[in-house]
Amino acid sequence: MQQPPSGNRPTGNVEQSEVACCIAGCGPAGAMLGLLLARAGVEVLVLVLEKHADFLRDFRSDTLHPSTLSLFDELGLAEDLLRLPHQQALVLGVSTDAGDFTLADFRRLPGRHRYVAFMPQWDFLDFVVGQARRLPTFRLRLRAEALGVLEEAGRVVGLTCRDQDGTVRRCAPG
Repeated sequence: MQQPPSGNRPTGNVEQSEVACCIAGCGPAGAMLGLLLARAGVEVLVLVLEKHADFLRDFRSDTLHPSTLSLFDELGLAEDLLRLPHQQALVLGVSTDAGDFTLADFRRLPGRHRYVAFMPQWDFLDFVVGQARRLPTFRLRLRAEALGVLEEAGRVVGLTCRDQDGTVRRCAPG
Protein backbone atom coordinates (compact mmCIF):
# COMPACT_ATOMS: atom_id res chain seq x y z
CA MET A 1 0.00 0.00 0.00
CA GLN A 2 1.22 3.45 -0.87
CA GLN A 3 2.20 5.72 2.02
CA PRO A 4 0.77 9.23 2.51
CA PRO A 5 2.79 12.18 1.16
CA SER A 6 6.01 12.62 3.14
CA GLY A 7 4.81 15.80 4.92
CA ASN A 8 1.88 13.85 6.39
CA ARG A 9 3.57 10.49 6.95
CA PRO A 10 2.40 9.03 10.25
CA THR A 11 4.87 8.55 13.06
CA GLY A 12 4.59 6.18 16.01
CA ASN A 13 2.00 3.44 16.27
CA VAL A 14 -0.44 2.95 13.44
CA GLU A 15 -3.71 1.13 14.16
CA GLN A 16 -5.72 -0.69 11.53
CA SER A 17 -9.47 0.05 11.30
CA GLU A 18 -11.09 -2.60 9.14
CA VAL A 19 -14.25 -1.29 7.49
CA ALA A 20 -15.96 -2.02 4.21
CA CYS A 21 -16.25 1.71 3.53
CA CYS A 22 -14.51 4.77 4.91
CA ILE A 23 -16.09 8.15 4.11
CA ALA A 24 -13.80 11.17 4.36
CA GLY A 25 -16.05 14.09 5.27
CA CYS A 26 -19.37 14.45 7.03
CA GLY A 27 -21.26 17.11 5.16
CA PRO A 28 -24.76 16.33 3.90
CA ALA A 29 -23.49 13.88 1.25
CA GLY A 30 -21.07 12.04 3.57
CA ALA A 31 -23.61 11.82 6.39
CA MET A 32 -26.35 10.54 4.08
CA LEU A 33 -24.03 8.01 2.42
CA GLY A 34 -23.00 6.74 5.85
CA LEU A 35 -26.64 6.40 6.92
CA LEU A 36 -27.69 4.62 3.71
CA LEU A 37 -24.75 2.21 3.77
CA ALA A 38 -25.28 1.42 7.46
CA ARG A 39 -29.00 0.80 6.80
CA ALA A 40 -27.90 -1.68 4.12
CA GLY A 41 -25.71 -3.47 6.68
CA VAL A 42 -22.37 -2.21 5.37
CA GLU A 43 -19.66 -1.53 7.97
CA VAL A 44 -18.97 2.17 7.50
CA LEU A 45 -16.68 4.67 9.19
CA VAL A 46 -17.39 8.38 8.64
CA LEU A 47 -14.56 10.78 9.39
CA VAL A 48 -15.50 14.33 10.40
CA LEU A 49 -12.56 16.24 8.93
CA GLU A 50 -13.01 19.28 11.15
CA LYS A 51 -11.22 20.74 14.15
CA HIS A 52 -14.60 20.98 15.91
CA ALA A 53 -16.26 18.24 17.96
CA ASP A 54 -19.75 19.08 16.64
CA PHE A 55 -21.52 20.52 13.59
CA LEU A 56 -22.45 23.85 15.23
CA ARG A 57 -21.10 26.49 12.81
CA ASP A 58 -22.20 28.32 9.70
CA PHE A 59 -22.34 26.37 6.47
CA ARG A 60 -23.03 27.32 2.90
CA SER A 61 -26.46 25.79 2.50
CA ASP A 62 -29.44 25.42 4.77
CA THR A 63 -32.03 24.29 2.22
CA LEU A 64 -33.81 20.97 1.92
CA HIS A 65 -35.39 20.64 -1.50
CA PRO A 66 -38.65 18.79 -2.24
CA SER A 67 -36.74 15.84 -3.73
CA THR A 68 -34.62 15.56 -0.57
CA LEU A 69 -37.75 15.61 1.60
CA SER A 70 -39.28 12.91 -0.61
CA LEU A 71 -36.18 10.77 -0.05
CA PHE A 72 -36.65 11.17 3.70
CA ASP A 73 -40.27 10.08 3.22
CA GLU A 74 -39.03 6.91 1.49
CA LEU A 75 -36.67 6.27 4.41
CA GLY A 76 -39.49 6.79 6.92
CA LEU A 77 -37.67 9.75 8.47
CA ALA A 78 -39.42 12.86 7.07
CA GLU A 79 -41.85 13.34 9.95
CA ASP A 80 -39.06 13.22 12.55
CA LEU A 81 -36.82 15.48 10.46
CA LEU A 82 -39.56 18.06 10.00
CA ARG A 83 -40.18 18.19 13.76
CA LEU A 84 -36.91 20.12 13.92
CA PRO A 85 -37.22 23.92 13.66
CA HIS A 86 -37.43 24.97 10.03
CA GLN A 87 -39.17 27.41 7.71
CA GLN A 88 -41.02 26.58 4.50
CA ALA A 89 -40.93 28.60 1.30
CA LEU A 90 -43.74 27.84 -1.15
CA VAL A 91 -42.62 30.50 -3.63
CA LEU A 92 -39.24 32.12 -4.25
CA GLY A 93 -39.12 35.50 -5.92
CA VAL A 94 -36.99 38.52 -6.56
CA SER A 95 -37.73 42.23 -6.60
CA THR A 96 -35.87 44.49 -9.02
CA ASP A 97 -36.36 48.01 -10.36
CA ALA A 98 -38.36 46.39 -13.17
CA GLY A 99 -40.78 44.76 -10.70
CA ASP A 100 -41.40 41.59 -8.74
CA PHE A 101 -40.69 38.24 -10.39
CA THR A 102 -41.44 34.67 -9.32
CA LEU A 103 -38.39 32.46 -9.73
CA ALA A 104 -39.92 29.23 -8.45
CA ASP A 105 -43.41 28.20 -7.37
CA PHE A 106 -43.08 24.93 -5.51
CA ARG A 107 -46.86 24.66 -5.03
CA ARG A 108 -47.03 23.39 -8.61
CA LEU A 109 -44.86 20.36 -7.93
CA PRO A 110 -46.36 16.89 -7.55
CA GLY A 111 -45.98 15.10 -4.26
CA ARG A 112 -46.33 15.83 -0.61
CA HIS A 113 -43.51 18.36 -0.17
CA ARG A 114 -44.29 21.36 -2.35
CA TYR A 115 -41.88 23.73 -0.68
CA VAL A 116 -38.23 24.26 0.16
CA ALA A 117 -37.45 23.80 3.84
CA PHE A 118 -34.87 26.09 5.42
CA MET A 119 -33.11 24.36 8.32
CA PRO A 120 -29.70 25.03 9.86
CA GLN A 121 -27.29 22.50 8.41
CA TRP A 122 -25.97 21.61 11.87
CA ASP A 123 -29.48 20.47 12.85
CA PHE A 124 -29.77 18.43 9.64
CA LEU A 125 -26.35 16.79 10.16
CA ASP A 126 -27.05 16.06 13.83
CA PHE A 127 -30.33 14.42 12.79
CA VAL A 128 -28.79 12.24 10.05
CA VAL A 129 -25.83 11.18 12.21
CA GLY A 130 -28.20 10.53 15.13
CA GLN A 131 -30.24 8.17 12.96
CA ALA A 132 -27.09 6.45 11.70
CA ARG A 133 -25.65 6.01 15.20
CA ARG A 134 -28.62 3.79 16.04
CA LEU A 135 -27.25 1.23 13.58
CA PRO A 136 -24.57 -1.27 14.64
CA THR A 137 -22.60 -0.94 11.39
CA PHE A 138 -22.08 2.85 11.65
CA ARG A 139 -19.08 4.50 13.29
CA LEU A 140 -18.19 8.19 13.41
CA ARG A 141 -14.81 9.75 14.21
CA LEU A 142 -14.86 13.44 15.14
CA ARG A 143 -11.91 15.79 14.67
CA ALA A 144 -10.17 13.48 12.22
CA GLU A 145 -7.36 14.61 9.94
CA ALA A 146 -6.90 12.87 6.61
CA LEU A 147 -3.22 12.18 5.99
CA GLY A 148 -3.31 10.37 2.66
CA VAL A 149 -4.86 7.63 0.59
CA LEU A 150 -3.93 3.96 0.52
CA GLU A 151 -3.51 2.48 -2.93
CA GLU A 152 -3.21 -1.02 -4.32
CA ALA A 153 -2.54 -1.63 -8.00
CA GLY A 154 -3.42 1.98 -8.83
CA ARG A 155 -6.75 1.89 -6.96
CA VAL A 156 -7.61 3.85 -3.83
CA VAL A 157 -8.55 1.25 -1.20
CA GLY A 158 -8.56 3.31 1.97
CA LEU A 159 -6.94 6.18 3.78
CA THR A 160 -4.68 7.08 6.62
CA CYS A 161 -6.01 9.51 9.20
CA ARG A 162 -5.18 10.89 12.62
CA ASP A 163 -7.84 10.79 15.35
CA GLN A 164 -8.42 13.64 17.77
CA ASP A 165 -6.28 11.84 20.37
CA GLY A 166 -3.36 11.61 17.92
CA THR A 167 -3.84 7.93 17.03
CA VAL A 168 -2.98 7.26 13.40
CA ARG A 169 -5.32 4.82 11.66
CA ARG A 170 -5.18 2.98 8.39
CA CYS A 171 -8.82 2.68 7.33
CA ALA A 172 -9.26 -0.05 4.77
CA PRO A 173 -11.27 -3.20 4.11
CA GLY A 174 -10.12 -6.22 6.13
